[in-house]
Amino acid sequence: MNIKVIAFDADDTLWVNEPYFRRTETEFCRLMSPYMPQASLERELFKIEIANLPLYGYGVKGFMLSMIETAMQVSGHTVGADTIAQILKLGKQLLDEPIELLDGVKEVLQALHSRFRLVVATKGDLLDQERKLRKSGLGHFFHHIEVMSEKDEANYQKLIRHLDIQPEELLMIGNSLKSDVLPVLNLGGYAIHIPYHITWMHEQIEDQIENEKFRSFAHIREIMDIM
Repeated sequence: MNIKVIAFDADDTLWVNEPYFRRTETEFCRLMSPYMPQASLERELFKIEIANLPLYGYGVKGFMLSMIETAMQVSGHTVGADTIAQILKLGKQLLDEPIELLDGVKEVLQALHSRFRLVVATKGDLLDQERKLRKSGLGHFFHHIEVMSEKDEANYQKLIRHLDIQPEELLMIGNSLKSDVLPVLNLGGYAIHIPYHITWMHEQIEDQIENEKFRSFAHIREIMDIM
């Protein structure tokens, strides 16, 4: 490998994220339980979230709007202002969750940042991701922060051009095969998958990946064995 840049996904790779969304979703379903059972509400919310991605993108704010739309839809547009206010409160609480670094992250960044250019390559709401990075205390490790509207080949190619490197000089590390691994491999880069115990349904794929530039590790510290 002739790696010059190592890119890290943020949510559920550097710090905890998806469990906070799951907890908020559970509270939303409890709030809306007079209208629909939890399993049906979860399916309806997910369907509306996916439909809204082209409009709102990823992140808490889009999730808040999707919860409100779901509440309106399942209630037949009869849900009260108090309930809408409670949904907004759930969203604001989600925006204010503490940043909990995943085990081994700081240790690995400390070991790598003097040997490689490190970048964050994530998606979501720009303001929210900047806030989380600031609260994480990890900002000084990174040469560049890239918040993408979608983690696809076109946006990774833009990042590669911005960094003035070739695809084979990039290593991407993240918890999503769909967003962190496949697009980079398709461009000719390297990718390491570090699964997280909870993965949003939209990020799950069934395909098995066979590529000499791909590795999967159980823990982020295992990166040090090959770098």
